[in-house]
Amino acid sequence: MAVKSIISRPVYGTLSPQPGSDHLLIADAEGAAAILDLAKSAPADFFAEAEIVFIPRDTGETYIAALKALKPARFYEGPSIAAALPRLKQRLSTAHMGLRLYLAGTEGLIGQAMQAALEAGIDHKSIQTEQRGSLARRVQCVHCKGITEDVTTQPARCSHCGLMLLVRDHYSRRIAAFQGVCINAEDPSEVPPMEEMFK
Repeated sequence: MAVKSIISRPVYGTLSPQPGSDHLLIADAEGAAAILDLAKSAPADFFAEAEIVFIPRDTGETYIAALKALKPARFYEGPSIAAALPRLKQRLSTAHMGLRLYLAGTEGLIGQAMQAALEAGIDHKSIQTEQRGSLARRVQCVHCKGITEDVTTQPARCSHCGLMLLVRDHYSRRIAAFQGVCINAEDPSEVPPMEEMFK
């Protein structure tokens, strides 16, 4: 699915197996399909020392058996991105030179995992990413600084302070979120209708 280019948004590619003996693959929802596609061209021993971290989200059991059939050295199924992040940070803190990192799925997962990797000292250019599935946005309210996950509407209501936000196309890598600005600051009684924009 083609996404209209936004200058501040990271550019996503297609996952492909890289040389190395230590691979960490992180995906949510339909991002699992990107790992399965990568596996089709991977060497026979690719997953022998690989770890797969998968957050099924609304895909349920759809991809779990296929991912386990790749026989990774380690497989973790997490209930949410937030629950998987401490595990990821721990793994990155003990990683050795040469770790290959692959991120696939929603922009929210990619952005948050990328943040953790950058904090661990991994150069963002050495991380492969592939956006798959929902285009829902992770949005930071510029007024209260709260983050609202999985925003699909324009405008959107801030889940922290309740303001109606215009979801801007500006993406901040630092916080892995789009920016949301109050859409009715001059007249709070004026509430524009919400439309599904980011599915």
